[in-house]
Order: sequence, then C-alpha cells, then structure tokens
Amino acid sequence: MDTKTAILQAILFASGEPIDGDKLAQSAEMSKKEFKQEIKKLETALDGTGIKLLKLENSYQLATREEYASYIKNALEVKKNAPLSQAAMEALTIIAYNQPVTKSFVEQVRGVDTSSVINSLVEKDLLCEAGRLDLPGRPIAYKTTDNFLRCFQLSSPAELPPLEDKPSQVTIDEILDERENSNEEV
Repeated sequence: MDTKTAILQAILFASGEPIDGDKLAQSAEMSKKEFKQEIKKLETALDGTGIKLLKLENSYQLATREEYASYIKNALEVKKNAPLSQAAMEALTIIAYNQPVTKSFVEQVRGVDTSSVINSLVEKDLLCEAGRLDLPGRPIAYKTTDNFLRCFQLSSPAELPPLEDKPSQVTIDEILDERENSNEEV
C-alpha cells in the first residue's frame, strides 16, 4: 500500500464514522481525481482482509466484514440485538421509500399510531429528523440515516429494491388531496 492510500486508511480508521468524500480528499490533500484513484486502491488493498470499505452515498467508512460478526461478538461479548418488530419494519419501509415523511403520513399508511415505533427507530439511529414541513403544526419529517444504509448494506436509498406497482399504494399527495377534500366538505 502506498503512502497516499495509507493516509486514507488512517483517516477512515481513526474516524470510525462515515466521512464525506470531499472532506476526506481535502484532509488527505488530494485532488478529486487522485482521491478516486486512491480510494479504489484502498478498496482493492482491503480485499481478503477482515475490513472492507463502505460507500454510503457520498461518504466512506471502514467496517468489518459480515462473515466475521460472530467472532467479533464473542471477543467483545456483544449481546445479540433484538430483531426489529413487524411494526418497526413496516414504518421503516414506508419512510425509506417515501422520505422525508411525517409520523402522520406513516400512521395514515399503516392505520395505527406509530409514535413509539418511530421514536424507537430514531433511538436505534435508523431514522433521524429531516426538518419541519411547512404545514399547520409544522410537523417533523423523518428520513433514514447512514446507519440504516449500513445495516441494510446499501450505498444510497436509490438502491432500495423497486416496489410493485399496485393501485393500492398510497402517496403523500393522495393523502393531502384527501384531507383537502374532506375539509372542503365540512
């Protein structure tokens, strides 16, 4: 591994968190072209090791390979995480495919209260606040996080598998239109 590739590896290792590609290139004092070449070299250099390079949208992070997870858990005495509930998976799916969305949107689609489910997903760092919408009450919108991408082994939300095109699928525009129509009838 040459010095420039080693610099990228050292920065990513020390960070532990995803680092934006532009910031990483700037920190390593590399042009964008040089950075792209060196990041590919790093990825190649990590082949056959217990570490891999993750690309999360425009960010990069070092992570351990999945096949070594049980050994890592044994060494670190990590307790097995409880799997997500059906309700959490449903809410996460709705948000991932329609982000950013509000709790009320998720509740409208699911037909039940989702406050505790969404709060739990935020605590698990699978969702985060994406700002407030310019609607009455200024509701909080939610979106998926880099941790969501890591957990589901995606580089970006665009890599989510396509949904079946079913007429029963609801969009936020349909819900807003429905609310406007019901308010006009009153």
